[in-house]
Amino acid sequence: MHEFKLPDMSCGHCRAAVTEAVKEVDAQAEVVVDLSAKTAQVNSAATREQLVAALTEAGYPPA
Repeated sequence: MHEFKLPDMSCGHCRAAVTEAVKEVDAQAEVVVDLSAKTAQVNSAATREQLVAALTEAGYPPA
């Protein structure tokens, strides 16, 4: 399980974009986004580095 602090998230579109970015790396990933806390918990076989790269490319670089 990886947890990411994503300060640029603010709405439902952000939630969808973050989920889509993770799923592009690992289609089987489980993603739980908490908009109020601006965090995402990801259960994935992908490495943290792969997930950070995907989130950053989508415009949501982890803090």
